[in-house]
Amino acid sequence: MTNAEINEKVASLLRKAGQRYSPVRRRLVTVLRLAGKPLTNNQIIASDDSLVQSSVYRNLNVLEEVGAVTRIATNDEFARFELAEHITEHHHHIICNTCGDIADFSLPPNIEKSLDLSLRKAAKKASFDIDNHRLDVLGTCTSCQ
Repeated sequence: MTNAEINEKVASLLRKAGQRYSPVRRRLVTVLRLAGKPLTNNQIIASDDSLVQSSVYRNLNVLEEVGAVTRIATNDEFARFELAEHITEHHHHIICNTCGDIADFSLPPNIEKSLDLSLRKAAKKASFDIDNHRLDVLGTCTSCQ
């Protein structure tokens, strides 16, 4: 998806909620798009020295409320943020249990389809309707091993 398409989707979500797509929000979206993985507030601020901590917190909350950004909690004390899947693409996460670092990964279409089918079968047995799925793989990254 192009930067212009991502910006239009985010702008649309904000308009529907009566919010503006301010320059700060646009910079946050750009930082998250370019990162290629979920980032902590500190990583976001370090990526763009024009961003101020209080503004980052406030605007990430707005972007999360309108569905443009997803918050990911790990075992460490820092939440991480990424653009929502419906804006970018479906993917999964590898999360380090020690440092909390996250990396995105995608599965080949045939495996993704098989995983989705298996999850739907399991959910059906529990009388549960699935809207979507997330897969987080937990372990220890190379730096922490």
